[in-house]
Amino acid sequence: MRGFRFPLLLLFCCGLLFTLSSAPVAAQSSKVKLDSTDGLEIVNGKAGMATYRGQKAVHLMPLAGHELTDGSVFAILKGTDFKDGAIEVDLAGAPRPGADPSMKGFIGIAFRVQSHAEVSEMFYLRPSNGRAPEQLTRNHSAQYVSDPDFTWQRLRTETPGKYESYVDLEPGVWTKIRIEVAGAKARLYVNGASQPCLIVNDLKRGESRGQVALWSHETTEAYFANLKIE
Repeated sequence: MRGFRFPLLLLFCCGLLFTLSSAPVAAQSSKVKLDSTDGLEIVNGKAGMATYRGQKAVHLMPLAGHELTDGSVFAILKGTDFKDGAIEVDLAGAPRPGADPSMKGFIGIAFRVQSHAEVSEMFYLRPSNGRAPEQLTRNHSAQYVSDPDFTWQRLRTETPGKYESYVDLEPGVWTKIRIEVAGAKARLYVNGASQPCLIVNDLKRGESRGQVALWSHETTEAYFANLKIE
């Protein structure tokens, strides 16, 4: 029997090696420090580095003369190719001084971005709505949109309350968001909550893919830090 020990041991090792090599590989995460603007494609605005409330951050800004106009600023992460997974980021947004009272400090993350931000899916926050004295205003704190066809105005008109919800927010305060995407479904989590504050089961572009981008409205002071894509 002693002569069979080596072949048996060899067979066992080969089997173990096959098992390990065929096991599923865990999804890798990519943490983006956001300590430079070099890897960003800026659309309809500009970006700089700043220290905001103790964190080094990307500061998104509108172009000169557009500080109080109604437009979007994107910072697309060059080289990203996102379909399914999770995106986490710390963000802080507040209305720019002098902005119209209807401007709530819009800030968020766009995903599956295509054609230099002409097409995207997006979750964003309205921080000034989070602690408003009227419940209806609070119900418009978190929003899903799909550019260019499904704007917040269209979604609110056609399906009131389905693509926006309440979440506790404060303007200008660092807020952690997590977006989980799988196929045509997505969920938004805020400040480490175990349950999503907004669920979308029918992403308007279906199972598309594209880049990831930081997003803010031109009337918003917007800061981003600690981005992670899984």
